[in-house]
Amino acid sequence: MFRTAIRCFATKPKPKMKPIELKTPPEQTQTITRAIFDIVKEHGPLTIAETWDRVQEVGLRGLTSKRHMKIVMRWMRERQKIRLMCNHVGPHKQFLYTTWFTKPNFEQAKQLQRNVSQPKSP
Repeated sequence: MFRTAIRCFATKPKPKMKPIELKTPPEQTQTITRAIFDIVKEHGPLTIAETWDRVQEVGLRGLTSKRHMKIVMRWMRERQKIRLMCNHVGPHKQFLYTTWFTKPNFEQAKQLQRNVSQPKSP
C-alpha cells in the first residue's frame, strides 16, 4: 500500500501547452483575425465548419486551409477575442464560437440543429 501511494505521487503532472506562435506577418494576422471576428460577430454562434464556409464566401486570401483557420481561432481564444461554448441538445454536443462580449443565442443554434437532424418528409 505504501508503494502504491509513492507511485501515485511520483508521477509528473501533464505539462501545459505552450502559447501558439503564428508564423504569418503581423499585418496579415491582423487582417485574418479581423475578418474571422467580423464573421463570428455578424452571424452569431458558429461551428468550425460554418465559419469555414463563411470565410470561403468572403474570399480571405491569407488563410491557406481549414487547419490554418483553426489554429488562428485557437490563437484568438488565447487572446480572449472569441470564446468557445458547448451547446447540449439531447444526447448531442455542439461546440460553437462566439465573440467574447455577446450573449449566447442558443435558440438559433437549437433550431438549426433540429432542422438538420429531422428527416425531410416528401
